[in-house]
Amino acid sequence: MQQAVRLLFETFLRTGVARQVVKHFREQRLLFPRCMRYGPHTGEMVWRDLQLRQVVCMLHNPRYAGAYVYGRHRTKKLPDGRVQHWTVPREQWHAFVPDSHPGYISWEQYQTIQERLRESALAYGADRRHGPPREGPALLQGRALCGRCGSRMAVRYHRRGDQLRPDYLCHIQTMQRAENPCQVIPGAVLDAAVGQLLLEAMTPMALEVSLAVWQEIQDRQQEADRLRRQQVERAQYEADLARRRYLQVDPSNRLVADSLEADWNERLRAVAEAKERYEQQKLADETMARQINRERVMSLVQDLPTLWNDSKTPTRERKRVLGLLIEDVTLIRREQIIAHVRFRGGATRTLTLPLPLNAWQGRTTSPAVVAEIDALLENHTDREVAQILNQRGLETGAGAPFSNQSIRWVRHRAGLRSLKQRLRAAGWLTTQEFSAKLGVHYSTLKEWRRRGFIHGRPSRDGGGWIFDPNQPHPKPTRRSHSSQQDDSQLATPAAGGAV
Repeated sequence: MQQAVRLLFETFLRTGVARQVVKHFREQRLLFPRCMRYGPHTGEMVWRDLQLRQVVCMLHNPRYAGAYVYGRHRTKKLPDGRVQHWTVPREQWHAFVPDSHPGYISWEQYQTIQERLRESALAYGADRRHGPPREGPALLQGRALCGRCGSRMAVRYHRRGDQLRPDYLCHIQTMQRAENPCQVIPGAVLDAAVGQLLLEAMTPMALEVSLAVWQEIQDRQQEADRLRRQQVERAQYEADLARRRYLQVDPSNRLVADSLEADWNERLRAVAEAKERYEQQKLADETMARQINRERVMSLVQDLPTLWNDSKTPTRERKRVLGLLIEDVTLIRREQIIAHVRFRGGATRTLTLPLPLNAWQGRTTSPAVVAEIDALLENHTDREVAQILNQRGLETGAGAPFSNQSIRWVRHRAGLRSLKQRLRAAGWLTTQEFSAKLGVHYSTLKEWRRRGFIHGRPSRDGGGWIFDPNQPHPKPTRRSHSSQQDDSQLATPAAGGAV
């Protein structure tokens, strides 16, 4: 029982969350002693699954720290017959005698536990301070301070694509005076910068942390194995005791004998279940030990940035690591984001970050690509420009391949002229204009272009030919008689003009 109680406090001091203590006992298949206060088994000690309420009561009880206390609670009977209970502060206790008996933890550890419990309780108040790490991606949850009013900043999330992006919001004025938020700061870029700063601070300590992690893994496995083995021994002892009781009973007293036999069978089933749990968990521990060997843990020295940035690393664990080194971060939004980071040892660092781009700014094509498009439009249509850019591996601001529609949109946003507009500005003529200049029908001009008598170029996707007015007049060559007739017909001057 003492080892089970010690494991409870050690697990909380390691994790800082009461629910994680319950989770650890459940994962390790460990039972916890409980004294029955009601029912037919009053006063007996039974072993049950650990409950959260039991953990919280033990963490708040100073008797486990070696102190004798009396008067922590008050009771009052209400007029309707109900009984009201409440807890009073330590100054109002009737008796408080520290170090009156050996405790499971020291008084300093007890005060540390109470401080962590208070921080967890403050996570549900208006000014949410610290609190236990949650699953959200906001790295500075509970540690962001407003640099204008000094209030604790809350976290809000918005979805961009398939990811959640945090925003740090100072909403005290909004809640109390129905005003606009003091300031709203995007958190994605800020979290990345603080995480990088944390990695730089942790690198000198990586070797020491790796050794501590390896030793803690070994100690936790050995302690859990010892407790499970003792549970098997306790079940076997109770089965042997039930056996002796059954053998000592008078066989003629069948009622008592049947009752003791049923109790013996129940104890034997409990022994079988305890042995099965012990063997299963021992096999699981051996499997985990093979997967997590000392060399792999020591590799944290080189792989710490990779482990931190790995998507499989829970955000909750990143927040716990950050809480060990950083006390809080004061944020100010101006033309840039200014973050004053205060470490637990008292040291400070100031980070200056650019404001993140808005959604439309993040999807804007880069100026270098726009300049490349402007140069290509001197000699290519929109579709040809898109094909050339895709061959070069360039993408739009949204990260998609180029198309003739996206090229038109870039031209519209950047004010670029199309190939046709550039050629028209240089004096090039359309089919109708050039045919009028030559004094021929436009169908004749198309036939001359097809046969190579004149040269033109497409001015847009899908057609729209345009011609250089400075090229020499066409001179059709003579071929066959039929071709000559065709050429003579094609070369017949239009009304009012000559070829």
